[in-house]
Amino acid sequence: MAGFLYMSDLDTAVSPTNRAVGFSSLTYAIVVRCGPHQQSQALSAFQFTKEALLQGHKVLRVFFYQQGVHIASRLRVVPQDERNLTALWQQLSLDYDLELSVCIAAALQSGIVDRQESDRYELGSDSLASQFTLVGLGQLAAASAECNRLVSFGGD
Repeated sequence: MAGFLYMSDLDTAVSPTNRAVGFSSLTYAIVVRCGPHQQSQALSAFQFTKEALLQGHKVLRVFFYQQGVHIASRLRVVPQDERNLTALWQQLSLDYDLELSVCIAAALQSGIVDRQESDRYELGSDSLASQFTLVGLGQLAAASAECNRLVSFGGD
């Protein structure tokens, strides 16, 4: 994609936009490797994804990996001066039926588990936020094979 996408205001209601004449839709897979403590990088991932959807592009999957898995925790307490990235992603998922995939290996190492993994390891409680799903790396590989563009945020 040439240039950049205009980043609309985060507080603007999320809704599909009309396509321009000659518009060519792309299919994206997004990888979020930065955690909520890297607020600007993590927020950039959200803004990019939201804007791509607003402009009529398709996002196959958002894959949270490495430190990014912490965004999927329902147990995080967000400082008052920061945006709640978990809630932003959850709402975007609801508005666009967007798949929010979380690397199961990284999540387990960080104590982020769904009900099934909680029962499996006899933990007594789950910590995965709603709208997020634990998946293996194969889901990232499948999305990268199906998309026109793989965009990664954060990491080393």
